[in-house]
Amino acid sequence: MSPASGMLLDETPLFDPSLLQDLDWSSNTVSFSPPISPSQPGEGLVLRPLCPADLDRGYYKVLSQLTVAGDVTKEQFRANFEHMKRTGDYYVIVVEDTSLGQIVATATLIIEHKFIHSCAKRGRIEEVVVSDVCRGKQLGKLLVSALTLLSKKLQCYKITLECSQKNVEFYKKFGYTASDETYMQCRFFD
Repeated sequence: MSPASGMLLDETPLFDPSLLQDLDWSSNTVSFSPPISPSQPGEGLVLRPLCPADLDRGYYKVLSQLTVAGDVTKEQFRANFEHMKRTGDYYVIVVEDTSLGQIVATATLIIEHKFIHSCAKRGRIEEVVVSDVCRGKQLGKLLVSALTLLSKKLQCYKITLECSQKNVEFYKKFGYTASDETYMQCRFFD
């Protein structure tokens, strides 16, 4: 491996980790039993921004439990990571099991800049997935709570997400409501 390729997968966070550490957890709308939070997600677990080294920690393995994640090279991953970091509008969070050195959960907040609502920002939550080996540890709740609070901290006028009908009740716990709008799509690739 050349020195340049060794730099591809470093520990650079996608965004400033203090954004997660400084969330006002007291305004969280769901309860956790046992109590967990972004700073204490559970024994041996760390909630933090995505970093390039997470590719080798099973990030794509977790994503593939949600949808077709595809195969990417380290160079492709790094290029996409750098694009997301440059825009400042992507907040991909992960939960790492530090004893295994593996990513066990992830979710993404994307900020859209609008002309409506006085040039407001809208947040969108996407790609919420918890590894099948870690389900039942409240990590999905933790991810959605953290990103919902983060969108408020980033002054989004609203936050939205798409989910299957079977997950509607889960998201209602966080204050999400079904809208009268219909979600539509035009897919170009699988």
